[in-house]
Amino acid sequence: MDFNMKKLASDAGVFFSRAVQFTEEKLGQAEKTELDAHFENLLAKADCTKNWTEKILHQTEVLLQPNPSVRVEEFLYEKLDRKVPSRVTNGELLAQYMVEAANDFGPGTPYGKTLLKVGETQKRLGGAERDFMHSASINFLNPLRNFLEGDWRTITKERRILENRRLDLDACKARLKKARAAEAKASAVPDFQETRPRNYILSASASALWSDEVEKAEHELRVAQTEFDRQAELTRLLLEGISSTHVNHLRCLHEFVEAQATYYAQGYQYMLDLQKQLGRFPGTFVGNAESTSPPPATTSPTTVSATIPVVPAVGRAPNPATAVEGALNLSDVKPPASGTRKARVLYDYEAADSSELALLADEMITVYSLPGMDPDWLIGERGNQKGKVPVTYLELLS
Repeated sequence: MDFNMKKLASDAGVFFSRAVQFTEEKLGQAEKTELDAHFENLLAKADCTKNWTEKILHQTEVLLQPNPSVRVEEFLYEKLDRKVPSRVTNGELLAQYMVEAANDFGPGTPYGKTLLKVGETQKRLGGAERDFMHSASINFLNPLRNFLEGDWRTITKERRILENRRLDLDACKARLKKARAAEAKASAVPDFQETRPRNYILSASASALWSDEVEKAEHELRVAQTEFDRQAELTRLLLEGISSTHVNHLRCLHEFVEAQATYYAQGYQYMLDLQKQLGRFPGTFVGNAESTSPPPATTSPTTVSATIPVVPAVGRAPNPATAVEGALNLSDVKPPASGTRKARVLYDYEAADSSELALLADEMITVYSLPGMDPDWLIGERGNQKGKVPVTYLELLS
């Protein structure tokens, strides 16, 4: 108990000494030991690394999981060392709804068939998203988090110790300076003209006492300087390790980019496959006069290509329908002797280029097809105007 009380008193004295030194430095009443320029640069680099790592880590977590409530829940599971429960992705949930809707509407109906196909693609997209999130978490988030929770905490701890060592060193310098000033004052020549000679004796005794104080302060200063130098070297080594941290984070960043590229490539391929599958079904919607809005998946080729760029497969022959449309000269097109039909326009349609015909809802036009044309399109005529029109915007009349 006695030893603990002594230690407590000693710690309290050290804390008070540091507090006084810190306050006097802030008030400009005490000198401060400055670190060299290289050390200051290392400190600035470390702080910059820590700040940007925190921001990149947080924003990556937002990218992978936009729901803040789910992020907080996952954080609590990690802190409690519990396994995070498995959740379906948004794509997988949408796929589930589409499949259930298709079963209710009838999987044999055109709408049901399309829902099943789109739902299957959404399920594959959800699986790709899950794989990307897992890969990004393992290869990118965890290294950043480990740096902040491991290396950076160690650096912060050693920097705090270094700051305490510096305060102790400067406090020792201040005590030594005061002790030397008092010693010089005490050793000054006394006034021998006084009638009481005891002044000389007291002066000599005080000088000896201050000499002891100077020796003690010098010893404490040497000890404090040694501890400060040792702690500064240890902290310097840790700070120089930030360069290795940058190399490690660079490798992790490459892995994150590769995972993201794989994810988007898979999504692009899945949507290309879905686009090809849906291209077989647009004719099933022709004549559905009860529809109230245009089907978004069967707009003009220009609109589709603006959303998903179509890359031609290597080694495949060009589509003859596309070749015919590309070489189509509207001025030379003649309606066939038989096969023209009347059609009522279901929705407004804005022509994408000069080869197409703009449509207004509820107007009547004459339509016909040419050999080799894309079955999704017809040639429409309105007076002297002529151009391609999408089949899904028409109700063909007998």
